[in-house]
Amino acid sequence: MIYKFRVILDAEEDVIRDIAIESGDSLEDLHNTITQAFGFAGNEMASFYTSDDEWNQGDEISLFDLSDDASGSVRLMHNTTIDSVVNESENKLIYVYDFMSMWTFFVEMVETAEPENGLTYPMLLFAHGNVPDEAPEKDFEGEDLDLDDDFDDFGMDIEDFDDLDFDENWN
Repeated sequence: MIYKFRVILDAEEDVIRDIAIESGDSLEDLHNTITQAFGFAGNEMASFYTSDDEWNQGDEISLFDLSDDASGSVRLMHNTTIDSVVNESENKLIYVYDFMSMWTFFVEMVETAEPENGLTYPMLLFAHGNVPDEAPEKDFEGEDLDLDDDFDDFGMDIEDFDDLDFDENWN
C-alpha cells in the first residue's frame, strides 16, 4: 500500500511537499524523504509526534535514543513502521527537525493507493513554496511566570547582580 502525505511547513508563507511512500517503510524513511524534499542535510535531531485532528502533540517517536532510560522504552523511527502509527482514522503527525531551530511540519496522510508498476518509492509528487533561510519563529504557549515584582524564588532581585558573590574570572 502507498501512503500519500501532504507535508506543510509551519510558516506564514505556504511551503508544501506531497510525498508518496510505502506504508510498511519506517518513520526513518519518511524522515529522510521529508528532509530531502525540503532541502535539509538530514544530520540534525528530529522527532515525529502522533497527533489528533486538532494537531495536539501526542507520543514522541525519536530519530535517536538520547534518554538515560536503559529499558529501551523510547520509540525510535527506524523500529517504527509508518502503518503502525498512521491509518485512515489516525492520519496526522507532527514532525520537528533540528531542535535548535525547531523546523515544525504538519504531516497528513491524504490518500492511499496501490503501488504503480515501474515507479520507485518514496517519491516527491508535488512541491510548492520556498523554504525560508531560517526556521519560522514559534509562539510557544505555556504557563505565565509570576516573578513577584522582579524577585525570584530566593527573594533576590533578578536585575541586580552587583551583590552576588560571583567571580567572573573563574576560568
